[in-house]
Amino acid sequence: MAHRILAAALVAAFAVERLAELRYAGRNRRRLLAAGALEIGARDYPWMVVLHASFLISCLAEVWLLSPRVEWRLAAFMGALLVAAQVLRFWSLRTLGRRWTTRILVLPGEEVVASGPYRWIRHPNYLAVAIEILALPLLLGAWRTAVVFSLANAWVLVRRVRSEERALGALTDYHVHMKKRPRMVPWR
Repeated sequence: MAHRILAAALVAAFAVERLAELRYAGRNRRRLLAAGALEIGARDYPWMVVLHASFLISCLAEVWLLSPRVEWRLAAFMGALLVAAQVLRFWSLRTLGRRWTTRILVLPGEEVVASGPYRWIRHPNYLAVAIEILALPLLLGAWRTAVVFSLANAWVLVRRVRSEERALGALTDYHVHMKKRPRMVPWR
């Protein structure tokens, strides 16, 4: 029973965090659109929303319905990885500041942010999300959710990164700053 309560608390914390991020992203989106930003890939956005919402539900459902066995050494490692992903995620959000949204918005002619974690990789926030989608369920023993949603997230990210990089390349100085940086793995 304690495992189920821990799972519910962690999933609830992630849900609250995501809702707060959506509010922040919404404010930023309105400001960016008012400043002349263009939204790219809007038709793919609902898939990302469905993925993230169903991911949290699946984490909880797998734990509550299947009562998976938790390997505590793996859970401890995944917990540490989850904390590292949160640090990277908040660092990315802080670095982008008012430019951060959950959608792809590009201000034509705007200089691309190349500081913070963006000094080393092009998409640190996406890396953080990928780690979260793997680590949270594995922390809870929900390996089925980790596998299914990591694969689904990879599919969504491939489409999203292509759209984002194409738009940034066409409308900003993206290639000048980011051409030689790896997408998500700094040591590539």
